[in-house]
Amino acid sequence: MSDLNVLLVSYSFPPAGGTGVMRAASLARYLPLEGIRLDVLTTRNASAVGTDASLLRDIPSDVRIHRTITLDLPFGVKKRIKKLLMGSKPAPAAASPSNTAAGQDRKSGIVKRTLENILVPDPQVTWYPILTRAARRIVKKRKIDLVLITAPPFSNLLLVERLRKEFPRLPIVVDFRDEWLTTAFELVSFLFSRTEHAQKTASKIEAGTVTNATAVVAVTEAARRKIQSRYPNVPKDKFQLIPNGFDATKLRQGSSASRSGDKIIVTHVGTIYASTEPTALVEAVESLPPELRSRFLFRFIGHIEEPRFREAILRMGETVELHGFLPQREALALMDESDYVLLINQDPLNVGGKFYDYVGGGKPILGAVHPEGETRRLLEELRAGWWAPVDEVKAIRKLFLDAAVRGKAPFADFKPDTDRIAQYERKALAQRYAALLHSIAQSANGMQRNENASATGGGPS
Repeated sequence: MSDLNVLLVSYSFPPAGGTGVMRAASLARYLPLEGIRLDVLTTRNASAVGTDASLLRDIPSDVRIHRTITLDLPFGVKKRIKKLLMGSKPAPAAASPSNTAAGQDRKSGIVKRTLENILVPDPQVTWYPILTRAARRIVKKRKIDLVLITAPPFSNLLLVERLRKEFPRLPIVVDFRDEWLTTAFELVSFLFSRTEHAQKTASKIEAGTVTNATAVVAVTEAARRKIQSRYPNVPKDKFQLIPNGFDATKLRQGSSASRSGDKIIVTHVGTIYASTEPTALVEAVESLPPELRSRFLFRFIGHIEEPRFREAILRMGETVELHGFLPQREALALMDESDYVLLINQDPLNVGGKFYDYVGGGKPILGAVHPEGETRRLLEELRAGWWAPVDEVKAIRKLFLDAAVRGKAPFADFKPDTDRIAQYERKALAQRYAALLHSIAQSANGMQRNENASATGGGPS
């Protein structure tokens, strides 16, 4: 079997760091082992929470990486713009602002409305003109057999319809790392703009994507069902499931490295944002008796999206350490010396990427999660820890009371299902993905042969 020539399109790619880059990075690492010649189209200056050069060293040297410039704004600038969009409120009716203040409010409102109309579906849409030209060139020059586009950012999906017009028979696979429409506009606010215009635009882009893509891949079964439900007339087998996972080569399974002192170490890895809002967790910790609370050390590793979230976490006082963004190796080392790992997820459809590192490292999870969500289902299915409803302070408080009774790891009542967990190893998942891509390409080639045979009057007699 000859190699399949695949173009992977990902806005973020190593040395950019963060959870969002890991799926593309792992595919680039392992797909070449499965009969795939891989090209990657990405940005040279992605807006990212940090950099992690070690991730780039994992990518095989024969993967061709094409980097283009993007007009996207730096990460810090976008945070300030988002604060403007989310925080701009009209003055109370009773107030009597000065002419200067009123003028500033009008200017702020004009800027807000302008940005809401321009940065749709997301700020990374500024990459689209460059992305389109680069993708078309690479498809032709590198004789690409299949294009794999991963999102978010969801503006990447604009490429699907554009490629379909120019390459009618080219297989295009779309990889949804997060469900989009329900999550962004109904459940969790992570968009710059949630206006009616933004929602209509998003719905139109997703519908065009589903129509023009050869296959749509989701990372959770709930997300796959949700996307499929919006398109009842589309064949069900167009919607596939390949979950996220963990890299066993970077984790110390069940290790108890460097656990010094008497503190019960609880570590949270990942961004704190709307879906992982820590308010109820903080209230639960604050409600613990002081002598019991002092037995814990809570570590937060990663970017904190909003000042109010940071302020809430800091209310936990001397029991807290804030580490900010760290390269993967450093973050995993701190996770490795923890007794528990902490999971917060208000989203019923999506599962944070850190969940898989938690279970892959054999770490018992204390989870404040959506009671009917995919995270809770996986926690129970994999026997990966204990959970409480994300908005129930008393139930979360009991998680920590029980943890205090157990003390420090190892725990007699923690017996994860290691066989099921092994199915989420990234190398195994890449093998599944490769099999899907090969199958799609073979079907496309078969259809092309039949069309050629019909055009020349050939075919079976």
